[in-house]
Amino acid sequence: MVRTAARQPVPARRADAERNIAAILDAATRLLSADAGASVADIAKAAGVGRVTLYGHFPSREALMDAVLDHAVDVADAVLADESIDTAPAPEAMARLLRSSWEVLDRHRRLFLAADRVLATERIREHHERPLRRVERLIVRGQRDGDFRTDLPPAWLVTTFFSIIHSAAQERETGRLAPEEVEPVLIKTMLSLLSPPEG
Repeated sequence: MVRTAARQPVPARRADAERNIAAILDAATRLLSADAGASVADIAKAAGVGRVTLYGHFPSREALMDAVLDHAVDVADAVLADESIDTAPAPEAMARLLRSSWEVLDRHRRLFLAADRVLATERIREHHERPLRRVERLIVRGQRDGDFRTDLPPAWLVTTFFSIIHSAAQERETGRLAPEEVEPVLIKTMLSLLSPPEG
């Protein structure tokens, strides 16, 4: 008599694991961008899984943070992948970029503050590179085309870009900027800052 091997529900188990990982990363991104000190227990609860399940996928807070940054960079990259950022006139591309991505980029920045508590600086820099490069490429193109000022270094203008986004998000959170004001204020401020000086 030939025995047939017991069928193992591997695909179902794999699908469950993938759902759990996605839920954990979404919950961790949400909680850590709001509170850098959010606990693993809080993240597990928000994801609808137990701590044992969470640690089964991410054996340490460092491993979880590393995966969250990968996830955040992928999301930011998808938002920043708009072809018009590389083809439209630089001021128009900057306005589009701010409209489509300022909230994503602010959340991204907050996650890096959380990561600073548990990951080495070099590792954080590696994660940060892709979004920074896209913004810097746009600024450099604007400088080359004469649309943006050239008397300040691109790296400084990128830092200013992220600082202004963060400040606008804070102003909205405190109620000093109405939600509908954020985008126009951001766009006017950034384009004003980037415009070549007169004379």
